[in-house]
Amino acid sequence: MIDFPELRTKMVDGQVRPNDVTDLRIIDAMGDVAREDFAPDGQKPLAYLDRDLPLGDGRTPRVLIQPMILARLLQHAGIGPADKALEIGSASGYGAAVLSRLAGSVVALEEDAALAAVARRQLAGLANVAVVEAPLAGGVPNAAPFDVILFNGAVAVFPEAIAGQLAKGGRLLLVEGEGNAARAKLYTRSEAGVSGRVLFNASLPLLPGFRPAEAFAF
Repeated sequence: MIDFPELRTKMVDGQVRPNDVTDLRIIDAMGDVAREDFAPDGQKPLAYLDRDLPLGDGRTPRVLIQPMILARLLQHAGIGPADKALEIGSASGYGAAVLSRLAGSVVALEEDAALAAVARRQLAGLANVAVVEAPLAGGVPNAAPFDVILFNGAVAVFPEAIAGQLAKGGRLLLVEGEGNAARAKLYTRSEAGVSGRVLFNASLPLLPGFRPAEAFAF
Protein backbone atom coordinates (compact mmCIF):
# COMPACT_ATOMS: atom_id res chain seq x y z
CA MET A 1 0.00 0.00 0.00
CA ILE A 2 1.26 3.48 -0.86
CA ASP A 3 2.04 5.66 2.17
CA PHE A 4 0.64 8.95 0.86
CA PRO A 5 1.29 10.93 4.09
CA GLU A 6 4.97 9.99 3.88
CA LEU A 7 5.10 11.02 0.21
CA ARG A 8 3.43 14.32 1.15
CA THR A 9 6.07 14.98 3.80
CA LYS A 10 8.84 14.21 1.30
CA MET A 11 7.23 16.59 -1.21
CA VAL A 12 7.21 19.41 1.32
CA ASP A 13 10.75 18.73 2.53
CA GLY A 14 12.25 18.03 -0.90
CA GLN A 15 10.33 20.34 -3.25
CA VAL A 16 8.69 23.14 -1.25
CA ARG A 17 11.09 24.11 1.54
CA PRO A 18 14.27 24.17 -0.63
CA ASN A 19 12.70 26.61 -3.14
CA ASP A 20 12.55 29.78 -1.04
CA VAL A 21 9.16 28.95 0.47
CA THR A 22 9.42 30.15 4.07
CA ASP A 23 5.80 30.93 4.97
CA LEU A 24 4.89 28.25 7.51
CA ARG A 25 1.20 28.59 6.64
CA ILE A 26 1.95 27.49 3.06
CA ILE A 27 4.20 24.67 4.23
CA ASP A 28 1.54 23.45 6.66
CA ALA A 29 -1.25 23.75 4.05
CA MET A 30 0.64 21.72 1.47
CA GLY A 31 1.48 19.19 4.16
CA ASP A 32 -2.18 18.90 5.13
CA VAL A 33 -3.96 18.70 1.76
CA ALA A 34 -4.03 15.20 0.26
CA ARG A 35 -2.94 15.92 -3.33
CA GLU A 36 -3.77 12.36 -4.38
CA ASP A 37 -7.47 13.04 -3.72
CA PHE A 38 -7.46 15.51 -6.63
CA ALA A 39 -5.70 13.18 -9.09
CA PRO A 40 -7.37 10.66 -11.44
CA ASP A 41 -7.33 7.09 -10.14
CA GLY A 42 -4.53 5.98 -12.44
CA GLN A 43 -2.39 9.00 -11.53
CA LYS A 44 -2.69 8.90 -7.72
CA PRO A 45 0.64 7.07 -7.20
CA LEU A 46 2.33 9.93 -9.12
CA ALA A 47 0.66 12.75 -7.20
CA TYR A 48 3.80 13.82 -5.32
CA LEU A 49 6.33 13.78 -8.14
CA ASP A 50 8.10 17.05 -8.96
CA ARG A 51 6.12 17.65 -12.16
CA ASP A 52 2.75 18.65 -13.56
CA LEU A 53 0.18 15.87 -13.24
CA PRO A 54 -2.14 15.40 -16.27
CA LEU A 55 -5.88 15.57 -15.70
CA GLY A 56 -8.49 14.19 -18.07
CA ASP A 57 -8.24 13.80 -21.82
CA GLY A 58 -9.72 17.05 -23.12
CA ARG A 59 -8.44 18.91 -26.17
CA THR A 60 -6.77 21.51 -23.95
CA PRO A 61 -4.21 19.93 -21.60
CA ARG A 62 -5.06 20.45 -17.94
CA VAL A 63 -2.86 19.58 -15.00
CA LEU A 64 -2.31 19.71 -11.29
CA ILE A 65 0.56 22.16 -11.46
CA GLN A 66 3.99 21.24 -10.15
CA PRO A 67 3.95 21.56 -6.33
CA MET A 68 7.06 23.74 -6.26
CA ILE A 69 5.59 26.27 -8.72
CA LEU A 70 2.32 26.48 -6.78
CA ALA A 71 4.16 26.95 -3.48
CA ARG A 72 6.41 29.69 -4.86
CA LEU A 73 3.48 31.58 -6.39
CA LEU A 74 1.67 31.42 -3.04
CA GLN A 75 4.79 32.63 -1.23
CA HIS A 76 4.89 35.76 -3.39
CA ALA A 77 1.13 36.32 -3.03
CA GLY A 78 1.44 37.25 0.64
CA ILE A 79 -2.02 35.90 1.44
CA GLY A 80 -3.60 36.95 4.72
CA PRO A 81 -6.43 35.23 6.61
CA ALA A 82 -8.89 37.99 5.71
CA ASP A 83 -8.07 38.00 1.97
CA LYS A 84 -10.59 37.15 -0.73
CA ALA A 85 -8.97 34.95 -3.40
CA LEU A 86 -9.89 33.91 -6.93
CA GLU A 87 -8.30 30.90 -8.60
CA ILE A 88 -8.48 30.88 -12.40
CA GLY A 89 -8.56 27.34 -13.82
CA SER A 90 -9.14 25.47 -10.58
CA ALA A 91 -9.28 22.11 -12.42
CA SER A 92 -10.00 19.37 -9.86
CA GLY A 93 -9.63 21.76 -6.92
CA TYR A 94 -6.24 21.10 -5.33
CA GLY A 95 -5.02 24.70 -5.50
CA ALA A 96 -8.32 25.94 -4.05
CA ALA A 97 -8.00 23.47 -1.19
CA VAL A 98 -4.55 24.85 -0.35
CA LEU A 99 -5.78 28.44 -0.75
CA SER A 100 -8.67 27.73 1.63
CA ARG A 101 -6.14 27.31 4.44
CA LEU A 102 -4.51 30.66 3.69
CA ALA A 103 -7.30 33.05 2.65
CA GLY A 104 -10.58 34.04 4.24
CA SER A 105 -12.59 33.00 1.19
CA VAL A 106 -11.85 31.41 -2.19
CA VAL A 107 -13.71 31.42 -5.50
CA ALA A 108 -12.55 28.50 -7.65
CA LEU A 109 -13.31 29.16 -11.34
CA GLU A 110 -13.38 26.23 -13.77
CA GLU A 111 -14.97 25.97 -17.21
CA ASP A 112 -14.56 22.23 -17.81
CA ALA A 113 -17.76 20.61 -16.52
CA ALA A 114 -16.14 17.29 -15.57
CA LEU A 115 -13.30 18.96 -13.66
CA ALA A 116 -15.70 21.38 -11.97
CA ALA A 117 -17.76 18.41 -10.77
CA VAL A 118 -14.65 16.81 -9.26
CA ALA A 119 -13.73 20.10 -7.58
CA ARG A 120 -17.21 20.48 -6.09
CA ARG A 121 -17.05 16.96 -4.70
CA GLN A 122 -13.55 17.31 -3.25
CA LEU A 123 -14.13 20.80 -1.83
CA ALA A 124 -17.64 20.20 -0.49
CA GLY A 125 -16.48 20.17 3.12
CA LEU A 126 -14.79 23.59 2.93
CA ALA A 127 -17.17 26.35 3.95
CA ASN A 128 -14.96 29.15 2.62
CA VAL A 129 -14.68 27.82 -0.98
CA ALA A 130 -17.19 28.34 -3.80
CA VAL A 131 -16.76 26.56 -7.15
CA VAL A 132 -17.98 28.57 -10.15
CA GLU A 133 -18.38 26.90 -13.56
CA ALA A 134 -17.91 29.53 -16.29
CA PRO A 135 -15.41 30.52 -19.02
CA LEU A 136 -12.03 31.25 -17.47
CA ALA A 137 -11.30 34.33 -19.57
CA GLY A 138 -14.15 36.29 -17.97
CA GLY A 139 -13.11 35.81 -14.38
CA VAL A 140 -15.90 36.26 -11.81
CA PRO A 141 -16.82 39.96 -12.01
CA ASN A 142 -19.93 39.67 -9.85
CA ALA A 143 -17.77 38.52 -6.91
CA ALA A 144 -14.99 41.09 -7.45
CA PRO A 145 -12.88 42.77 -6.21
CA PHE A 146 -10.34 40.17 -5.09
CA ASP A 147 -7.26 40.64 -2.92
CA VAL A 148 -5.48 37.74 -4.64
CA ILE A 149 -5.95 36.20 -8.09
CA LEU A 150 -3.98 33.03 -8.80
CA PHE A 151 -3.77 31.42 -12.26
CA ASN A 152 -3.56 27.63 -12.16
CA GLY A 153 -1.78 27.53 -15.53
CA ALA A 154 -0.12 29.81 -18.06
CA VAL A 155 -1.38 32.65 -20.24
CA ALA A 156 -0.02 33.83 -23.60
CA VAL A 157 -0.83 37.50 -22.98
CA PHE A 158 -1.60 39.56 -19.91
CA PRO A 159 -5.31 39.12 -18.89
CA GLU A 160 -6.49 42.73 -18.72
CA ALA A 161 -10.13 41.89 -18.00
CA ILE A 162 -9.25 39.77 -14.98
CA ALA A 163 -6.68 42.26 -13.71
CA GLY A 164 -9.59 44.70 -13.57
CA GLN A 165 -11.11 42.46 -10.87
CA LEU A 166 -8.23 43.14 -8.46
CA ALA A 167 -8.84 45.23 -5.37
CA LYS A 168 -6.50 48.12 -4.62
CA GLY A 169 -3.41 46.55 -3.13
CA GLY A 170 -4.42 43.25 -4.75
CA ARG A 171 -1.92 40.74 -6.16
CA LEU A 172 -2.22 38.69 -9.34
CA LEU A 173 0.07 35.66 -9.78
CA LEU A 174 0.54 33.82 -13.05
CA VAL A 175 2.94 32.23 -15.49
CA GLU A 176 3.14 34.27 -18.68
CA GLY A 177 4.41 32.87 -21.98
CA GLU A 178 5.27 29.44 -23.36
CA GLY A 179 8.26 27.11 -23.19
CA ASN A 180 11.67 28.58 -22.33
CA ALA A 181 10.29 32.11 -22.63
CA ALA A 182 7.75 31.63 -19.82
CA ARG A 183 8.12 33.50 -16.54
CA ALA A 184 6.19 33.53 -13.28
CA LYS A 185 5.09 37.10 -12.56
CA LEU A 186 3.51 39.12 -9.79
CA TYR A 187 1.20 42.02 -10.69
CA THR A 188 -0.08 44.47 -8.09
CA ARG A 189 -2.78 47.13 -8.25
CA SER A 190 -2.10 50.59 -6.83
CA GLU A 191 -3.67 54.02 -7.27
CA ALA A 192 -1.50 54.41 -10.40
CA GLY A 193 -2.73 51.16 -12.00
CA VAL A 194 -1.39 47.64 -12.38
CA SER A 195 2.35 46.96 -12.53
CA GLY A 196 4.27 43.71 -12.65
CA ARG A 197 7.63 42.10 -12.10
CA VAL A 198 9.26 38.79 -12.98
CA LEU A 199 9.61 36.32 -10.11
CA PHE A 200 11.26 33.22 -11.56
CA ASN A 201 11.44 31.00 -14.64
CA ALA A 202 8.54 28.59 -14.94
CA SER A 203 6.63 26.71 -17.62
CA LEU A 204 3.02 25.49 -17.46
CA PRO A 205 0.40 24.45 -20.04
CA LEU A 206 -1.66 27.36 -21.38
CA LEU A 207 -5.13 27.68 -19.91
CA PRO A 208 -8.15 27.64 -22.26
CA GLY A 209 -9.19 31.15 -23.18
CA PHE A 210 -5.65 32.49 -22.81
CA ARG A 211 -4.01 31.09 -25.93
CA PRO A 212 -2.49 33.30 -28.65
CA ALA A 213 -4.91 34.56 -31.27
CA GLU A 214 -4.78 32.38 -34.41
CA ALA A 215 -3.01 34.00 -37.32
CA PHE A 216 -4.60 33.80 -40.76
CA ALA A 217 -2.51 32.37 -43.58
CA PHE A 218 -2.89 33.89 -47.06
